[in-house]
Amino acid sequence: MFHADDKVLIKSCEDDPRATGLTGVIVDEVPPGPLTGGRWTVHRVSWMIGPLLCHDHELQLLTKSA
Repeated sequence: MFHADDKVLIKSCEDDPRATGLTGVIVDEVPPGPLTGGRWTVHRVSWMIGPLLCHDHELQLLTKSA
């Protein structure tokens, strides 16, 4: 499970395939629910890519938040 401010590697992303291989930061304070289809919000990926919604299996934890 991810937490807010965790840095993650985007292994794949159904929302925007251009983000594959990039890193971002988890925004969600609580686990995702039905509103987002169970996907995590990932931000700070690229200046050309806005916030993304990604499933657990599409992300890899790089750095835990403090």
